[in-house]
Amino acid sequence: MKASQFFISTLKEAPAEAEIISHQLMMRAGLIKRIGSGIYTYMPMGLRSVRKVEQIVREEMNKAGAIELLMPAVQPAELWQESGRWEQYGPELLRFKDRHARDFVVGPTHEEVITDLVRRDFKSYKQLPVNFYQVQAKFRDEIRPRFGVMRGREFIMKDAYSFDKDEAGMKVSYDKMFNAYMTIFNRLGLNFRAVAADNGSIGGTGSHEFHVIAETGEDDIVYNLNSDYAANIEAAEAVALVSERAEPQQTLEKQHTPNMGKCELVAEFLNIPLVKHLKSVVLAAEQVNENGEAVTQIVLVLLRADHQLNEVKLSKLPGLSTTRMATEDDIMQAFNTKPGFIGPVHPAQKVLVVADKTVANMSDFVCGANEVDYHFTGVNWGRDLPEPDLVADVRNVVAGDPAPDGNGTVDICRGIEVGHVFQLGTKYSEAMKATFLDENGKPQPFVMGCYGIGVTRILGAAIEQNFDAKGILWPAAIAPFEVVICPVGADKNEQVRYETNNLYNDLLKEGVDVILDDRGERPGSMFADWELIGVPHRVTIGDRGLKEDGMVEYRGRRDEAATKLLPEDVAAHVLAQLKAS
Repeated sequence: MKASQFFISTLKEAPAEAEIISHQLMMRAGLIKRIGSGIYTYMPMGLRSVRKVEQIVREEMNKAGAIELLMPAVQPAELWQESGRWEQYGPELLRFKDRHARDFVVGPTHEEVITDLVRRDFKSYKQLPVNFYQVQAKFRDEIRPRFGVMRGREFIMKDAYSFDKDEAGMKVSYDKMFNAYMTIFNRLGLNFRAVAADNGSIGGTGSHEFHVIAETGEDDIVYNLNSDYAANIEAAEAVALVSERAEPQQTLEKQHTPNMGKCELVAEFLNIPLVKHLKSVVLAAEQVNENGEAVTQIVLVLLRADHQLNEVKLSKLPGLSTTRMATEDDIMQAFNTKPGFIGPVHPAQKVLVVADKTVANMSDFVCGANEVDYHFTGVNWGRDLPEPDLVADVRNVVAGDPAPDGNGTVDICRGIEVGHVFQLGTKYSEAMKATFLDENGKPQPFVMGCYGIGVTRILGAAIEQNFDAKGILWPAAIAPFEVVICPVGADKNEQVRYETNNLYNDLLKEGVDVILDDRGERPGSMFADWELIGVPHRVTIGDRGLKEDGMVEYRGRRDEAATKLLPEDVAAHVLAQLKAS
């Protein structure tokens, strides 16, 4: 490829809306152009990297036995109504009507479509297992698109769907995909972790996320350096920090705590460590009673004062899948006081008390007295208040907590999710009546798995992990070009033109993805462009170098200095560097 036959459009400054480094650099390097909120055109330079990611993904999907197809972006509402997600998915699902007033969606994912396809064509267990995948654009109507391709509305995704006759087979398919993903992200040259995760709106029984480690990541990843344990903080198990409840040593006393509605202020005022205090979180769950009537259940969640509520964990508890923050009226009716002084001792009405595992084992603790400006000290379960209605892990893990695998403690880092694999089970096949005939001729629901990779998101994640003051530091596998040749003075020097064309043709013959910058730009501007774009290997052929010592310069994008080489040695040196990377 010659630069004069390509399109290069770099910028000296990033647009004002570009907040994070990947967004800034992708815009400056001319990889993407914004045409609307969260919607981008992938320019020729950026598209080359997209295609390289897709190629690696396709190769590993094919090796794992998945079969490629392409499903429609526009999907009829009837399929989503069958699965139940028409109501469940929320405003991120872009819905519209066609000219006949029929409802459709622009697909954010394809579980319904693939399940419909398989139920039509697969009738016997003898046809299983099967795994279909596609690489296709998706659309999710994000409420606040931001960070460029990291959280855009339209994006390219690889999604795969496995169908098995039983759970054991599904787990085999799941493991194949998990291992394929490990290979994919290693081939992409990314520093990543596979972590246990929550299934979210997709559903199912188990899942793993693949996170690129980067400070700008939106997710907290809990991990253990001493083992393979890693989990998204939404799913990470928080071990009880009090192993067993001690016998009461103090008497229950009511303490005046004027204008102290925060645990930290109460702890300082009473000179009692914060870890002896309870934090009260009041929620409301809309439920249906035995008479079919809608009722509001007030839920009091108790945490140690230095811990934070994990709403995802709470939502897994019976009857608490959907909760909201309690209103002031809710709180006054249930506790007859205002926030800041709420506690589990003698509320004004019966509430559902959910205690975190650590809280359930605490004794002689401090909590609100359900009276403004008062707290209780020396509170103990059983003696001063009933045992909690539910005891569960409902808090976020913090760095230094014991590791759930018993091997030391955990740490926390930030990660960018770029892949997710789910054990779906029969959620969609049962809802959509997708069945096959088993060995006994009886209908059984397909047991499914689904597996997604954010193809375009990988570009942003890779840049967040690989950049410097000059621009992008692409992993070699997904750089738009592997090598750039920069001739200096080619318009005036025949030898420069000869050596440039000779090297260019040699590299092309070896199958190297090389670009020759024949635009005639000044050296400083030319070098700045390619450092910004992030091509991993650069060869400079200049009239001065050839005249002075007959040498040309090779420089890796991550190298501190250039290496001088004889022209006849350059191709072999570049090939060796490519092989090493």
